[in-house]
Amino acid sequence: MTLVLFAGFGTYTYLATHSSEPTIVVYAYDALFGSGCGSPEYGAVFGAFASAHHVHFEVECPSGTLSTTLINEANAPAADLVIGLDEVTAPQAEAAHVLLPYHSPATPYLPPAVQQELSPDGAVTAYEWGYLGIDFCSAFANATAGTVAHSAFPEFAANSTWAKNLVVENPTTDITGEEFLLWEIAFATQVLHANWQDWWRAVAPNLRTSDRWADAFNGFTCARGTPQAVASYLTDPAYAAYYGSGGPPPFNSTASSYNGTEYGWRAAYGIGIVSGSANVPLDQQFIDWFLSPSVQTLLPTTEWEYPANTTIPLPPSFSAAPDPRNIVPLNDGLPPATIAHELPGWLDAWQKIEIGVA
Repeated sequence: MTLVLFAGFGTYTYLATHSSEPTIVVYAYDALFGSGCGSPEYGAVFGAFASAHHVHFEVECPSGTLSTTLINEANAPAADLVIGLDEVTAPQAEAAHVLLPYHSPATPYLPPAVQQELSPDGAVTAYEWGYLGIDFCSAFANATAGTVAHSAFPEFAANSTWAKNLVVENPTTDITGEEFLLWEIAFATQVLHANWQDWWRAVAPNLRTSDRWADAFNGFTCARGTPQAVASYLTDPAYAAYYGSGGPPPFNSTASSYNGTEYGWRAAYGIGIVSGSANVPLDQQFIDWFLSPSVQTLLPTTEWEYPANTTIPLPPSFSAAPDPRNIVPLNDGLPPATIAHELPGWLDAWQKIEIGVA
């Protein structure tokens, strides 16, 4: 089995022994299992399956969102499988009828609520999940007398210094930004029973916005004079602990604390079969493989999320992250069908606030 990279096309190909063996085209995101379209774990996942099932894999990382790519190719689908649809893009793909439902024998090992939030009918099968969080530096925690560790959106709106120290992602260009927007909308409407746009209007003069999560997170160094908080994920302290020197992480993360309850937005990522695939039985077997311990054990320290298979033990570094069992998910108030229908209008409203016309 040989691994070949075509860098210009963002494609990794696993060459089969015989040219007559079937080809499975997979669409994925370029950070799957690490950075770049083709981390070392690709061989353990795609190469191992290809050898066992005598198939030929082509893994492609489209430049646009996965849902947009699938929808644009609806009349002539080029992929068999898609990996990485989330609670925002999965509803979009399902609404366009570009996926085939499949219920894996491993489904009983998945958290039912996570699967429901991602894809109630099983067109996308969850393989990992986690909560969004606001990461904050230790120095910022000290400067706020520890209150940032148990804060929520209202504190950032009420304090210009807090808002100036927070970086969020642009929801029109970044999926984390879209998820953060949904988190704020859900918290405002379900917990505060307020107009979600009021928060953005309050912080707009001071808030910093990045077009990409990677840029925002890589700029989160906790150095003096740099932003002291960033919209990211609650498992980031686990990542910092894993790669640290053995001491406490230089930052922590928080969900939304209000009246003694922690609320959060749960992100979920899934794998699906593309409607029109000529290799459905193999696609189904690959989904089963993707949910097996052989693949799921790779996720905590490559994806830095919780594996969907609940039988998988977590590495010790995850004890540095806030316990997700203490968080009330807000996703129920924004089910997938609602997100698919309302998100374009929410993004338009956000843009108008951002440029100062609303």
